[in-house]
Amino acid sequence: MKRIIIVGATSAIALACARLWAEQGAAFFLVARNEVRLQQTAADLQARGASGVCVHVMDADDFDAHGQMLDACKANLHQVDIALVAHGTLPDQAACAADTKLALREFSTNGLSVLALLNDLAQLFESQRCGTLAVISSVAGDRGRPSNYLYGAAKAAVSTYCSGLRGRLFSLGVKVVDIRPGFVDTPMTRGLSLPSLLLVTPEQIAPRVLKAVERGAAVVYAPGFWALIMLVIKAIPQPLFKRLAL
Repeated sequence: MKRIIIVGATSAIALACARLWAEQGAAFFLVARNEVRLQQTAADLQARGASGVCVHVMDADDFDAHGQMLDACKANLHQVDIALVAHGTLPDQAACAADTKLALREFSTNGLSVLALLNDLAQLFESQRCGTLAVISSVAGDRGRPSNYLYGAAKAAVSTYCSGLRGRLFSLGVKVVDIRPGFVDTPMTRGLSLPSLLLVTPEQIAPRVLKAVERGAAVVYAPGFWALIMLVIKAIPQPLFKRLAL
């Protein structure tokens, strides 16, 4: 039986993954800020076969609440096999460019709060000397683009942190998985003009995420073709790249 903590448990990608784990009989400690949606998620997973579900209401931007949440998690699960950090927002780049305070709040939500949780979770896994720490990053972190560079900068910080953390925890048998989705049809992205050929559902990428977590893959693009797309985008020379409307 897998024992899993999910921060941002009501997000679309996290829910799609949790449903697959529930079918395997996993036990969950679910964390999110919306209590109603969190309870609905818990009931959904129980109906799908979860062996146990505990919920904890927390806003990830409340850094002081992280410790209490992890204490509750340890008391409930005793040992954590998988931690999935999946919370975040999709900022309005134009609004952030016009309002520095907003930009900093969005960077904190998508970057700093994630790093704080990873740091605390790393200590938990370090004491266990086992487990897998997975985080939802983004292909946006691979290269800054005019349309979403604030979001991309936060995700780049997360991916860089994961790279170093992976090396730190490797000798202890702890795995760190950096999950980089491309365009996913979620409530967060609806209303955006996204190319339909590249748009997938959370249910389509969830099996890939579970497989990557099971293997302890360092970096996984979801879907896989984004690895090639981002390889090409990163190879574009800066004099040309800055002229592209991306």
